[in-house]
Amino acid sequence: MNVSYRWLRDMVPGLDLSPEKLAEHLALRGAPVEDISSAGAELGDIVMGVVLDSTQHPNADRLSLCTVDGGHGEVKVVCGAPNVKVGAWYPFAPVGAVLPGNFKIKKSKIRGEVSDGMLCSSKELGLGTEHDGILEIQGEFTAGESFVEAIGLDDATMDVEITANRGDLLSHAGVAREVASEGEGRVELSEIEGDPGIELSFERDAQEARRGPVGVRIDDADLCLRYLGAVIRSVKIGPSPAWLQQRLRGAGARPINNVVDATNFVMLELGQPLHAFDLNGLAGTSIVVRRVREDERSFTTLDGEKRKLTSDMLMICDAERPVAIGGVMGGLDSEVEDDTVDILLECALFDPKSIRSTRKALVMSTDASYRFERGVDPEGMELAMSRAVALIVATAGGEVDGPVLDCCPVAFEAATVDLRLSRIEHLLGVAFEADLVRELLTPLGFDVVGESDGTLQVRVPGFRSYDVRREVDLIEEVARAHGYDNFPSDLGPYRPGTVADHPMFALEDELRQSLAARGLLEAQTPAFVPEGEGDVRVANPLATTEPFIRRAILPSLIRRLEHNFAHGNHDVRLFEIGTSFRSAGSGEPPHEEAHLAAVLHGRREPPHWSSDGAALAVWDLKALLERVAATAYGGAAVVVPGSQEDDTFVAGAAFDVQLADGSVVGRGGLLKGEVVDPPAWAGEIWGLEVTLPSNPGAPEVVTFHPLPQFPAVERDLALLVPDNVWAYDVDALIRIRGGPLLEGVELFDLYRGEAVTQGTRSLAYRLRFRSPDRTLKDKQVDKAVGVILARLKEELSVEQRG
Repeated sequence: MNVSYRWLRDMVPGLDLSPEKLAEHLALRGAPVEDISSAGAELGDIVMGVVLDSTQHPNADRLSLCTVDGGHGEVKVVCGAPNVKVGAWYPFAPVGAVLPGNFKIKKSKIRGEVSDGMLCSSKELGLGTEHDGILEIQGEFTAGESFVEAIGLDDATMDVEITANRGDLLSHAGVAREVASEGEGRVELSEIEGDPGIELSFERDAQEARRGPVGVRIDDADLCLRYLGAVIRSVKIGPSPAWLQQRLRGAGARPINNVVDATNFVMLELGQPLHAFDLNGLAGTSIVVRRVREDERSFTTLDGEKRKLTSDMLMICDAERPVAIGGVMGGLDSEVEDDTVDILLECALFDPKSIRSTRKALVMSTDASYRFERGVDPEGMELAMSRAVALIVATAGGEVDGPVLDCCPVAFEAATVDLRLSRIEHLLGVAFEADLVRELLTPLGFDVVGESDGTLQVRVPGFRSYDVRREVDLIEEVARAHGYDNFPSDLGPYRPGTVADHPMFALEDELRQSLAARGLLEAQTPAFVPEGEGDVRVANPLATTEPFIRRAILPSLIRRLEHNFAHGNHDVRLFEIGTSFRSAGSGEPPHEEAHLAAVLHGRREPPHWSSDGAALAVWDLKALLERVAATAYGGAAVVVPGSQEDDTFVAGAAFDVQLADGSVVGRGGLLKGEVVDPPAWAGEIWGLEVTLPSNPGAPEVVTFHPLPQFPAVERDLALLVPDNVWAYDVDALIRIRGGPLLEGVELFDLYRGEAVTQGTRSLAYRLRFRSPDRTLKDKQVDKAVGVILARLKEELSVEQRG
């Protein structure tokens, strides 16, 4: 939101802060100022010049030789613009002036004629992109006066960041309320020069308001809650007066003509968008607010673009056809033009959700839609209409024909919220008296209408009806108005909570700590994905290229891996804990699951001169997958070799996370080449994704076990294992059949060669036995080893190597 510093000061009596101090104040109120700029900062050398004469250049067909008065006598200027006119005013750069970009104007000879200066275009001044013609300035000026002061570019423009819930701040009045406490505590609207003092009357009806041949009707009251229409006849379209143009330029807007400028002025002042129709361009001189019909599937807007319409969009129509897209943009056939005489001025209240849906579907955004989709003031419409009518009559002449037609099928009722002083103290930690609360809330537009037993009844104004609905919302307003920096910084007494964290939160925290300890960084990727990566379509997607929500997280992480590759990052370890969505059938909400995914590439350890920088291997991935499975499922899940092929992982280099019932809750392994788009230098890329339990058990209580007092006994077994038997199965069988004395099993060697039978391999295991209450004898250990060897031969055809 561009805010004019001069305009803001005029609205708040007694406000005497600099733009920088105002920016600090707004930041403390939750509306930080991103930038403070002045369009005229580099235009101090430019003056107003009037063209006294213009003739054809004697030596060039496309050039003119102009006589210009720039305040220091008449000079000759060669100009190539086609729109130069005698008697018109233009920005003039005399010899010695410096334009933006450090371009210095020098006396020069062009095609044999001397040029003492330059008439400037908006692009040359840094005020726009138009370069086809010089910038003509409407109004009465003095030759040689400062161009910056003449058109109001000496104002400071503040770019205020507005959150989506604060549509009331999309106006100078809204911002003025936030800084009113720095002045006299009130907001005043600026006077309109030449205000005719018109008192409007209203013709009201719930369905159709009509007076004579002009009428307003709302057919779809769910999308349009109120519509005001005022007829002004015999207007004269022309340039706006200088003061109005200066106001608009100070707020970053471009003047167009007096009628359009009046509607833009009111929108910037009060936040209420308005639109003016050429009344003679409306069939039947009536307005009908309704949805799109079956035979109305396209519409040409003011910008000349042909828009595709859908049946849920709201249109402003005349008796025959649509003339505007409600709350977004007017139509080409009914716009106000230079020969317009009679206008119908629109002031409406649309459903914010409908405007947002339409705007997104049409892939367009306007100043009007930006405000309507955030909510405009339902109580300020009559004021906005009165201001606009007065401004149009004052600048374009004409007279109001009849009452304002007011069609209002849904009347607005302001809410009253109870605000307990005790609750304020409980949440903010500081006691507030009723008078202080009233003093803080009143400048913001809230009205304390009653008080009883320490409870205030606060009426919420229309412009805050969208975001202030509960007691806690009012308490936030009290805190903002009081100033967050004014609260004491000492820690007061409090009662710590005794409710344990939800087991899922505890599990996610444990997984984060575990993965971070292994060198992985947590990523957060959007849930919106292209078609093919999701089953659930979003009704109003943020982007047309991502209309679904994801059913898996790994593809999103792979895109972040590719992003890192594009920036030259070789060692990448990312993980994410997020939600996946799967369709649950027509009319049913999607099924949601918590997933953990990770993607890895590069070295297995940080680079160091003492190491060879070995790359991550399949065993690193398996160890990580086992750690995740053990943390999420405890002993209920095991990591086994991949049992099926899929489109993501390479067969033979993939693993499944399997539960006792055989169901697979996760996969990991080497990613296939078609899944990733790596650069030529990239090595093997590993990934995993695991479904987390929906109801994880409470964390196990840590119990103390004393250190063993008796020594362990170790036995090394070299086993001939058939190639079709997994090492995992051998390990599992040893652990199961080893008995209670078996403390640990470690695979420490793999051998293939001539010394072993073809079709087998040698796996060497170290078994560690220990008793907690005695020293083991060799006979006891040999007996346990014998049982293990017997079971291995019987169940897996694994024999001890001789």
